[in-house]
Amino acid sequence: MNPRPVILLAQASAALAEAGLDSPKADARVLLMSATGLSVTELLTASEIDARACARFDQMIAQRAAGVPVQYLTGEAWFRNVRLEVGSGVFIPRPETELVAGAAIDEALRLKAAGRFGSEPLAVELCAGSGAISAALCDEVPGVRVVAVEKDPVAAGWLRRNLEGTPAEVIEADMADALPGVCGQAAVVVANPPYIPWSQRDGLPIEVRSHDPALALFAADDGLAAIRVVVDVAHRLLQTDGLVVIEHGDDQGPAALEELRRAGFAHRICHRDLAGRPRFVTGRRVSGWDGE
Repeated sequence: MNPRPVILLAQASAALAEAGLDSPKADARVLLMSATGLSVTELLTASEIDARACARFDQMIAQRAAGVPVQYLTGEAWFRNVRLEVGSGVFIPRPETELVAGAAIDEALRLKAAGRFGSEPLAVELCAGSGAISAALCDEVPGVRVVAVEKDPVAAGWLRRNLEGTPAEVIEADMADALPGVCGQAAVVVANPPYIPWSQRDGLPIEVRSHDPALALFAADDGLAAIRVVVDVAHRLLQTDGLVVIEHGDDQGPAALEELRRAGFAHRICHRDLAGRPRFVTGRRVSGWDGE
C-alpha cells in the first residue's frame, strides 16, 4: 500500500527541520500539493499517494533540504493577487514588496480617478525582475500604461512570460539608459533594486545567496549604488508631481531619503513594512526645487 499523506508530511517535515529550514511543515505541505496536484482539503481526505507522486515529492524534499527555494521547485510564486512563474535566474518576489507595489497602485488609482496625467497614467517599473509589481499594477489598475525595464536577459525572459497577455511593455535594457523618449511623461516610477552590500553575502540564508541571482541582490557603495541610479532615472522620467517608490534595506532609510533630497524630490517619506521595519521611500518630482 502506498503511504498516506499525513505520514509523508510528517517524514518530510522532520527531514526539512533537520536540514535547519525555518518552515519545514509549511514547505512540506506546499511541495506535496505540487507533487500530487491535490489541494489541502484533498490531501486531508486522501487515503494514499501513488508511487509516481511519492517519487516526485521525495526528490523535491531532497532539493529543498539542499537549499533550493520552494518557489523554484513548484515553479510559481504568488504576489498580491497575481500568480507568477519563477525559476532559476529570476529573483523570487518577497511579501514585503507587496507594500511597495501597493504604494504605486494607490497612486495610479488616485491619478486615474482624478483624471491626472490623462486617462491612462504611465507607470514604469525599474529592475523589474519577474515583473511582480508590473503584473500587480495591470491587475489592480485597469487602463494604466505599464513599462517594465530589466537588463538581465534571463530575468527578462521570465518577465515577458509573466506579463504576456497584459498591456505592459517589456524593455530589456540597463535602466540608466532606458526610455529616452519617455522623459517627463511617467506618473509613477517604482523599483525594488538590488540593495544588499556585498559584505553581507556570507550572512544570507543559503537559498538566497546560492539561488537568487546576484544581480538582483547586491549593489556597491554599501548597497546604495543602484538606489542612486533609480533616483536619477526617476527624476528624468517623471512628470512634475509624479511619484517615485523605492524599496531599500531596513537600515538604509535615511540614506535613501538623502538621495531623494539630493535629486530635488519633495514630500520625501520613509515607510515601514508590516514588521515595523523601514522598507521603502517615496518622493515627488517638483519643477522648482528650493533646496529644503
